[in-house]
Amino acid sequence: MANVNAATTAWNSPNYTGTLYLIGANQTPFLNMIGGLEGGKVRLVSSMQFALGSTYALESAAQPAITETASLTAPNPWTYVRSQDVNTCQIFQKQVSVSYLGQSLAGAITADPNTGLANLDPEGNQAADELSFQEKAALRQIALEVEYTFLNGVYQQASDAGTAAKCRGIITACASNAVDAAEAALSKDLIDQLMRTMADNGAQFTNVVCFVNAFQKQKLSALYGYAPADRNVGGVNIKQIETDFCEMGVVWAPQVPAGSLLVADLDVCHPVFNPVPAKGALFIEDLSKTGASDSRQIYGQIGLDYGPEEYHGVITNLATS
Repeated sequence: MANVNAATTAWNSPNYTGTLYLIGANQTPFLNMIGGLEGGKVRLVSSMQFALGSTYALESAAQPAITETASLTAPNPWTYVRSQDVNTCQIFQKQVSVSYLGQSLAGAITADPNTGLANLDPEGNQAADELSFQEKAALRQIALEVEYTFLNGVYQQASDAGTAAKCRGIITACASNAVDAAEAALSKDLIDQLMRTMADNGAQFTNVVCFVNAFQKQKLSALYGYAPADRNVGGVNIKQIETDFCEMGVVWAPQVPAGSLLVADLDVCHPVFNPVPAKGALFIEDLSKTGASDSRQIYGQIGLDYGPEEYHGVITNLATS
């Protein structure tokens, strides 16, 4: 049954019995690995826009050629200029609303084709509290949307109340270390090019993880895998790659675009919250009652601190078939 963009009633969401299973590729590995929505790496800020850091660079290296005579006069000074990198939190908000009748029917199995009424089985229902189930589902939906935004978000700073603040994702942020595959298949040469570019641009390679979708995950296993010497075991599942610059973990991340591969240094990545005073960073609160239903909202102002974008890299426009 398709989800419904409306309040939960006894008719649009029958409370069936049986084991609960979440279906679909709903994993959030990037969010989980940088601390999640409640982890210790969360950063709290007092405004929607926040600094990622202040970066500077040195001049290209060269051998000085200073004579004794020249050294008697100090050379012209150099000024090493810093720049300010920023991102923004954005609003994540969901409402759940369940009618009294919807909360009362805790054991529907099927709908009678003649009367349309639910047959009830009050035993064994794993979602007997419909309001609680809807809240948990909405929280998981927010986590999924945060994962998508942290990876793919396009930056927009709010300029007034009618303009939505939009967080920049880490894939979108990768400008210095971006390799365009031009529709070519993923190859070791492309990965080597990306790692070499990252190294040349000053990546630190502290805690590096490669995030890929299902198609590119299989390509990586085919590129770097080898069959075990056992007649009873076959196949490979590459979870780590040894490169010239670091050991790089490999993680399947469904929200990475099919034609992209992300290499991220998780050591500098943090979820960011702009808390609401007296309420918190991500909270649930009751809404005003207008009839025979209970309504609550989930609200948070959340962004991503990915540190210097030069520490990460991406391959785009990969072949997907």
